[in-house]
Amino acid sequence: MKARRQRQILEIIRQQVIETQEELAEALRAAGFPVTQATVSRDIRELGLVKVPGENNTFRYAAPGETPPLRRYERLKRLLRSSVQFIDFSENLVVVKTLPGEAQGVASAIDQAAWPEIIGTVAGDDTILIVVKPKKLVTTVLQRLNQLARG
Repeated sequence: MKARRQRQILEIIRQQVIETQEELAEALRAAGFPVTQATVSRDIRELGLVKVPGENNTFRYAAPGETPPLRRYERLKRLLRSSVQFIDFSENLVVVKTLPGEAQGVASAIDQAAWPEIIGTVAGDDTILIVVKPKKLVTTVLQRLNQLARG
């Protein structure tokens, strides 16, 4: 039970912004784990969770070594602005053309952004293929990428 609960904690903090132990306890309860504040506190300590900067001068829980979301976002924005030449799509696939030699860095930043609608990326030298699921969210991904690329 403890190992499953701790795996769930890592999943929760990857998918949601969790700022307090109480928020984490509520998320665990919603996932079917009856927990107390003391249990959550012990799990946080055992997992080595750290507080990292969030938005609007807040802090959130993250796994040790995880790049803080704001840094990932800033890196992605910087790379999209400096490297992307154009973005297009077909069905559930998004194609991003970059300057030569830049595709793998941009694809890595997209992967680290961990957008839930992106299954994954494949990068060559100057082209990235992004697989989106479900297909209806392709326009959402396109808008977000274009917004970041334009600034």
